Amino acid sequence: MTTMEILTAAREAKRAMAAADTETKNNALKLMAEALLESTEEILEANQKDMDDARGMVTEVMLDRLQLTAARIKGMADGMLEVAALPDPCNTELSETERPNGLKITKISVPMGVISIIYESRPNVTSDAAALALKAGSACVLRCGKEAHRSADAIVRALKSGMVKAGLPADALFLVEDVSRASATELMTARGYVDLLIPRGGKGLIRACVEQSKVPVLETGTGICHIYIDEDADLEKALNIVENAKCSRPSVCNAAEVCLVNEKIAAAFLPLYKKRLTEDREAAGKIPVELRLCEKAREIIDGTPAGPEDFDTEFLDYIMAVKVVKDTEEAILHIAEHSTGHSEAIVTENEAHAEAFTKAVDSAAVYVNASTRFTDGGEFGLGCEMGISTQKMHARGPMGLRELCSYKYVIRGNGQTR
Repeated sequence: MTTMEILTAAREAKRAMAAADTETKNNALKLMAEALLESTEEILEANQKDMDDARGMVTEVMLDRLQLTAARIKGMADGMLEVAALPDPCNTELSETERPNGLKITKISVPMGVISIIYESRPNVTSDAAALALKAGSACVLRCGKEAHRSADAIVRALKSGMVKAGLPADALFLVEDVSRASATELMTARGYVDLLIPRGGKGLIRACVEQSKVPVLETGTGICHIYIDEDADLEKALNIVENAKCSRPSVCNAAEVCLVNEKIAAAFLPLYKKRLTEDREAAGKIPVELRLCEKAREIIDGTPAGPEDFDTEFLDYIMAVKVVKDTEEAILHIAEHSTGHSEAIVTENEAHAEAFTKAVDSAAVYVNASTRFTDGGEFGLGCEMGISTQKMHARGPMGLRELCSYKYVIRGNGQTR
């Protein structure tokens, strides 16, 4: 099918989706999760072909984003079941007022209609997006990058079989067949067909959607995430947090890219930090982190000199920029200048410094003594997520079911005229 044929069919299906009751949607999610598990072998075969084509063309870290395993597929299915267990966000009374003239005005949550997601090489986004859009009462049109297209296609075929078993229209879920830029442009300009467009990927994709779209865009952000090690930090706690935030999965948007260190503890902390992230990791057979150091940090430990661009780069790799700062205020100012508004953390035992940091840092998620890797729909109790929004209008942070709904006003009167 052409992209326009897909959009036309999805627009027709959105009415049936809006009318679907909670029991039907939850049953569909359970059957879709079952179908996903039953199709594990076919999905892994498709993924292996994607991996074979990508190997040598992308970094090992990016290959990890692309790779599926039986455990990851089970995690995807579990995420769908978690969404099924969540309250239905549709047709919820948000507020009610009665005017002096007797009009009763009720604000009610309603489905978006057709939600389109453009994403790159993460196949798990396929099931997350489908589950959330379905539970939110919307049709879903997916457009993934060519690197993951075989994997996504196998996943969608499994999910569709579960939807049909539950009595939902198969046209409520599509994967765009065209992986050229033309199909992305069609989605960005499909006024009257796409009610909400969500880009999930790198800076170039997000910028293109924001600048070129003629349909509403819910902007997700790149993650230049910071961890500030305060003068009153517990150093062992800081080492554990910064290693997790950088190394547990460096290819994702909530991985830390910049470490800011208070000058009062820099001489004590930085040698420990370098040992933990380089020497200890090498000794354990793990990939060491390349440290890109500001001038003050280089006076204390060895590393690659940091260039100006290093503090404005989402590395998505085992690389971390390091800067020594005077105090909490300078850390806050640095974050204000360089952050993408995703996730930032302070490690400190000083409650006044923590309070100042959380109030002044203007990002979607601000942590005290915890890893930035928790910025995730599942970790926030939202089931899975549609992405991390770094805008401030309608949704911010991990986007779950409530963020995928709009609302309308229902006004009841008894013959009032104006």
